[in-house]
Amino acid sequence: MVKVGTSERPDWPLAVIVGAGGMGMAVARRIGQDHRLLLADRNLDHAEEKAQALRGDGYDAVAFSCDVTNPAHVASLAEAASDAGPVRTLCNVVGLSPSMGDFRAVIGVNIVGATRIAEAFRPIMASGGAAIFISSMAGHMKPLTPEIQDLLDAPLEDGVIDKLEALVGEGADSSTAYLLSKTSLNRMCKRRAKDWGLRGLRLVSLSPGLIATPMGALEFEKQPMKYNLLAATPIQREGTMLEIANVVEFLASEKASFISGTDILVDGGLTGTLQHGDKA
Repeated sequence: MVKVGTSERPDWPLAVIVGAGGMGMAVARRIGQDHRLLLADRNLDHAEEKAQALRGDGYDAVAFSCDVTNPAHVASLAEAASDAGPVRTLCNVVGLSPSMGDFRAVIGVNIVGATRIAEAFRPIMASGGAAIFISSMAGHMKPLTPEIQDLLDAPLEDGVIDKLEALVGEGADSSTAYLLSKTSLNRMCKRRAKDWGLRGLRLVSLSPGLIATPMGALEFEKQPMKYNLLAATPIQREGTMLEIANVVEFLASEKASFISGTDILVDGGLTGTLQHGDKA
């Protein structure tokens, strides 16, 4: 029986939102209009604070502690989600920008952690469900070399970060890690879509451009050259977290039922401008 005075909706499917930062919360508020929410974050106090705020606004939301670099944490999150299911939607929003960690940390969260989430959730999601992995337009900037691609196609193998760091050599900084991890994340969603489809599931990545988030503001502070990218954006502004949530909502819905194994660029036209300039 539903508790009186709460907004619990046991009749709704479950959405798991991994990452309770600014964009994660924008996504949670949008998806939570017709899903129960399991909000996961490395910082449980932060996640609980956000979940409590959601409950105060009428959402059915609970918090869970999960560090995506910890296999046991990810397994526990998947188990909790399965128990609370059916899990219809997975939104992996967590990620490190270049200013938030070193080479190893960025690779560990952005592709190793993301792949671990994908591996844990594919077996437990309900048929008809969708997983959306937030990536970046950086994933469209530079193709992977065959050697790096081979390593990042199997990011859960032992020692992969050590091998990758050695292969990249002196260029193994956080910016390089960000480019490699996002390119690999987009590739992961394409490569694994067939396996997900066999279970009646869809898997997509979503690549934002310059978005007005706390993480984005930090990057502008640490890397002033990003102002050149803003000036080159055809729509001539940053995107908003609400605009990203709009696309996530669409991708998770039945309206996107034939979209899988691809990346959706939401960048105001910037990637095309950088790649093609003024070419007709």
